[in-house]
Amino acid sequence: MSKPIIAIVGRPNVGKSTLFNKLIGERRSIVEDTPGVTRDRIYGETEWRGKKLILIDTGGIEPKSDDVILSQMKTQAQIAIDTADVIVFLCDVRTGVTANDRDIAVMLKKSGKPIVPAINKCDSIGNPPMEFYEFYELGFDRELIQVSGIHGSGSGDILDACLEELGDYEDIPEEDDTIKVAVIGKPNAGKSSIINRMVGENRLIVSNIAGTTRDAVDTRVENTHGKYTFIDTAGIRRQSKIDDKIEHFSVLRAHMAVERADVCLLMIDAQQGITEQDEKIAGIAHEAGKATVIVVNKWDLIEKDNSTVKEFTDQIRLALAYMPYAPIFFVSAKTGQRVETLYEKINEVFGQATQRISTGLLNDVLGDAMIRVQPPSDKGKRLKIYYMTQISVAPPTFVIFCNNIELFHFSYQRFIENCLRDTFGFHGTPIKLIIRMKGDEAP
Repeated sequence: MSKPIIAIVGRPNVGKSTLFNKLIGERRSIVEDTPGVTRDRIYGETEWRGKKLILIDTGGIEPKSDDVILSQMKTQAQIAIDTADVIVFLCDVRTGVTANDRDIAVMLKKSGKPIVPAINKCDSIGNPPMEFYEFYELGFDRELIQVSGIHGSGSGDILDACLEELGDYEDIPEEDDTIKVAVIGKPNAGKSSIINRMVGENRLIVSNIAGTTRDAVDTRVENTHGKYTFIDTAGIRRQSKIDDKIEHFSVLRAHMAVERADVCLLMIDAQQGITEQDEKIAGIAHEAGKATVIVVNKWDLIEKDNSTVKEFTDQIRLALAYMPYAPIFFVSAKTGQRVETLYEKINEVFGQATQRISTGLLNDVLGDAMIRVQPPSDKGKRLKIYYMTQISVAPPTFVIFCNNIELFHFSYQRFIENCLRDTFGFHGTPIKLIIRMKGDEAP
């Protein structure tokens, strides 16, 4: 299975964000002593006892509120509940059991999901306060966990309990001989349409199976080009446009889809051109180290002359200067124009992202590069590069051993990367360089 999902739910102001930040080890959620505070990022990853976990921080639940924002937060929390493998139900010992706690407890029990009840703000050392025991009236099967989100005490007990509920979960990828393709982009860029067109022209559909994210459907296809799993994602809107909290989960699903993918198709609406939001979405794939194909859709709706393709290409290259490796395709999902050729490009960038180069060949290229451009020096000290080796693929990752990391300037790293691309290709995939001092162990 992929990484399990743990959702932290509860009524407003019980300390969900504080606990979330403590569990992931960084201050990602905005913590403010105001019920219903908006959070820009509500998910993160942690590792516990050798297991990797995804955590979701949710807005507070007000089960019977007529307030529009609070009702949206309830809907958001319900999505988290539906998405999660385990739910941490957080309560506040200082307020004692409230009517909302009771209503939420009923709501969680109806979900049928494993529940880990935790009582927050037990900040004093030693036995819990008497109010702690009131929460047993909520009727959960397992022992309550006392926790202090501020101090971090009890956070390990929560993760232990979550792993216990997950049972024999093994953090290994499922066996799958398909190329997994995540289709990402803004709303209405044509993500579903491109999948439907690609599937429609290639009738040998193996199956439609439920995706790892409960509300997604992965489409498996087998044809003369190979075997593929297409992962459709909810459109990612500009952050200022995300009024409904549900939209945060479309971003979560997109991140998770990219994580699962071997190749990303970044859909761009030709009528809108490349936008700031497209740049941010492309950054998700780039930062994740995924092979990417830029697909400009709705090309049939653009008036063209001899320079139209070049002008669009130049605009994209300027906006996405950090990923010059990604090929650009102009297609029409509506008419099918050039859609079939996407299969060949998917195969190509997947092959490029997974190729391995022998250490001997790498060091031949490195030696030639240092002859062409001498390594930099500073204050009489010159960078010495000893050797390079590849340690992983997808993305191709290389360790370079040298005498002084500080002398290995970014510009020279970029030069080495360009030499690797000139020799071995690596079309469509980012490359990762790790610089180590000689004597350090490679990761």
